[in-house]
Amino acid sequence: MCIRDRLYAASARDAGGQNVYYIAYNQDMTIEYIQACAMWARAFDYAASEIEEGIWDDEADRDRAIKTYTIRFPSGFRIVALSSRPTNLRGKQGVVVIDEAAFHEQLDKLLKAALALLIWGGAVRIISTHNGAENPFNELINDARAGRLGAEASVHRIEFRPAVAEGLYRRVCARTGRAWSLEAEAAWIESIYQIYRANAAEELDVIPSSGEGAFLSSVLIESRMVPAPVLRWSCTNDFATLPDWHRYKDCQDWIDAYLHPQIVLLNPLLQHYYGLDFGRKIDLSVIAPIALETNLVRRVPFMIELRNIPFKQQQQILYYLVDRLPNFARGAHDARGNGQQLAEEAWQRYGAQRIEPVMLTEEWYRNQMPPLKAAFEDAMLLLPRDADVRDDLRALRLVRGVARIPENYQGKGSDGKPRHADAAIALTLGYYASQQSPPAFDQIQTTGERYLGVGAFAAARSAAIPYRDVGWGTVGGSGLTRGF
Repeated sequence: MCIRDRLYAASARDAGGQNVYYIAYNQDMTIEYIQACAMWARAFDYAASEIEEGIWDDEADRDRAIKTYTIRFPSGFRIVALSSRPTNLRGKQGVVVIDEAAFHEQLDKLLKAALALLIWGGAVRIISTHNGAENPFNELINDARAGRLGAEASVHRIEFRPAVAEGLYRRVCARTGRAWSLEAEAAWIESIYQIYRANAAEELDVIPSSGEGAFLSSVLIESRMVPAPVLRWSCTNDFATLPDWHRYKDCQDWIDAYLHPQIVLLNPLLQHYYGLDFGRKIDLSVIAPIALETNLVRRVPFMIELRNIPFKQQQQILYYLVDRLPNFARGAHDARGNGQQLAEEAWQRYGAQRIEPVMLTEEWYRNQMPPLKAAFEDAMLLLPRDADVRDDLRALRLVRGVARIPENYQGKGSDGKPRHADAAIALTLGYYASQQSPPAFDQIQTTGERYLGVGAFAAARSAAIPYRDVGWGTVGGSGLTRGF
């Protein structure tokens, strides 16, 4: 941090130089920071002034003296470290660094003042360990991941163990004169975790405390539900032993009776997406189509739940649906376990630009659950009014600070049969798919001289096969072109 801030202040304006304002919540942090900046300035042989002490002129609070420490550079810029939070940064230009933001008493007001610097090309860097799941700092992180802070906002997560793997303990040894060894490093890691004990998850593993509750409330979920069907089909174990033609016919009968009438109601002008959570015998397979409306609301026109349905019939239903989704843009599949087969088959049929097989890792949940929650909170997602779907979404829990389905979760549907929150995963995958860019296609030439290309068509032309060379053109029938 100090190295980057020194580079900002030491650089000329045309090289991106700016003032840097560092804000901590106590004076000790401020002194430590400014001394580190001075040390790095000397290390890089930058001519810089000695540390100057002063008082910050805070127009919003004349009665409080905010002590400052300043380093000036020949570039004309400076690093200013403040021993408390100023409520008025307006009129200033440069970079603001807020350290241990979760422990500032009025972070929202401080951010309001700091963000004004962005207008003039500045930057705001917010650094902190966690201080609880309900802390404004954690809410700010979730807003950034949900896209509420704009495309330029980003979250950088640094855990203790990966930092050690990248050389943290080696650096400690270099500073303290210790000899490094793998055994000493392992013992040091263990000692650090013993020091923090119950707080280790929050202080070292970047997991906010008190974060084990429900991710979405029933009231919030139900407020986003609208009249729409959930199409369900369940089979006995004997169904899988029937001949292929028999299973195909029974499946087509179900499609004709239940799925097709819903497909014909879809708006042909809207883009459509889907998410699929796969299950075979115990868990359900759930497909959640999503229509992207003109006001950018994602509407789930219906959902499909399949229990104990053979692989071939699940494929049959999926293909029938996706082949007929108007303006189909993208689909996201649960690609774990048996789901990998159907995900791969769909990927081969519809192309890599449209189908994404997803491995549902903790990191994926960490990045994708905040946008889903934001969609609920902002009324940007509408789904079928159904008790089982609601309960599946209610099953999402904050596990180690990340919203997901707990590994040992076992739910029960209104039919008394087991559920594993499959609808929640399908909806999350569908919403994720709807946020991705639709596939790009090359333009198709419909007028002018016909492009003949190379390879088989060029060879066909050299064989004197007749062509029309305007519009789409035609190719005479032959073995080479298979009658086209």
